[in-house]
Amino acid sequence: MAIFILVVLSLLGSYMVKLSGVQNTTSTYAIQGARAYQAARAGAEWSVASIVASGTCASVIAASPLSFPGLEDFSVALQCASTLYEEGIDSGTIYKITSTSTFAAYSSPDYISRRVEISIKLP
Repeated sequence: MAIFILVVLSLLGSYMVKLSGVQNTTSTYAIQGARAYQAARAGAEWSVASIVASGTCASVIAASPLSFPGLEDFSVALQCASTLYEEGIDSGTIYKITSTSTFAAYSSPDYISRRVEISIKLP
């Protein structure tokens, strides 16, 4: 009877250790996903500031890929496209910015990617 109880307790203990490891890995991936989102958002905001300063997508495309302090492990690729529009007496340019942040290689089990797309209108 004592051996049976020891076997059951050891199986229960090993299951709890495995469950703890899975929970730790899950929280690590959640944190990395949030960091990837923040890196993509930072790239999009940097792109908006660059477009407002220069008035073109050229400076955004030339700077891609980016890396930000505190997020050095993430690579941020930027894409920018501009479209002229005219509506009645109003005209201007619409810029579509896509910022994609990646961590690790695509084939890696640690691979994480987040994408942020924004559009801005400048007169």
